[in-house]
Amino acid sequence: MPQSRPDTRRSPHAERTPDDRTPDRRTEPVPGPVPRAEGPSRKAPSVRNRSALTHRVRYALRHPGRVLPHLRRLVRDWKLRRATGGDHVAYYRAVMRSDTARNPNAAVGTPSEERWNALGEMQFTYLRSHGLLPSHRLLEIGCGNLRAGRHFIDHLDTGHYYGIDISPDILLAAQRTLTEHALQAKLPHLTLVGDLRLAHLPDHAFDVVHAHSVFSHSPLHVIDECFRHVARVMAPGGFFDFTYNRTDGPEHHVLHEDFYYRPSTLIRLAESRGLSARLMDDWDALPHKQSKIRITVPESS
Repeated sequence: MPQSRPDTRRSPHAERTPDDRTPDRRTEPVPGPVPRAEGPSRKAPSVRNRSALTHRVRYALRHPGRVLPHLRRLVRDWKLRRATGGDHVAYYRAVMRSDTARNPNAAVGTPSEERWNALGEMQFTYLRSHGLLPSHRLLEIGCGNLRAGRHFIDHLDTGHYYGIDISPDILLAAQRTLTEHALQAKLPHLTLVGDLRLAHLPDHAFDVVHAHSVFSHSPLHVIDECFRHVARVMAPGGFFDFTYNRTDGPEHHVLHEDFYYRPSTLIRLAESRGLSARLMDDWDALPHKQSKIRITVPESS
């Protein structure tokens, strides 16, 4: 578990200054700000309701080759919902078991090795541009098979990475990633969880909490559970970044795997738990379909 740290340690928001340490992967200069797109940086608003029958019919006509795979997912969704009795964590754990058995990279949304590498690198570069230092401690919620985690582990000081996931199958794949990239000596912590209460973690331990493509697969009560508990584990001056599927139309879900939320819904929910929340427009300038919100704890809390 993290030990207490000196008060002189810089927060993720602190201005970065060069040092005279021997350059290596962990101490090379942090890249400049992530490039913004020309014009408004926010992704174009989407008002599509992907669960609507009219949308599904039009989609099937445009992509006939995807109809059969969707029907297979539909049958799996029905079977798993019956088997798990409405418990979303149990349901999604079963989804991950099924997907990981076929392809661990696809189970986290990036079937090709090239895309898996690129998206992991993009998450890492983004957090470095926002001040992630080797001395920081990082908690990754939904660490998967360490698509981004392997970069964080390599960058952070030994023992400073904590990854949690609800899927034992994907955590086994994460162990294989550690071995393949020779990261065992960095002593990362990988833990199976059954909820997002974070009860096994110490108070004020993490400078950065990171959840990529977790809330995009979560109903609102699961997100709220995380919001109710995340402030306790965040270090003073720290932040919590999460991505989500954005819609500016009706909120909806496809099967019970993909959930679409208006940003105002998630911001209000965070504020109801005493947190501050803001949209991260510079992330929206990047080539990724999900949007990002940053959570912080007000100083008065």
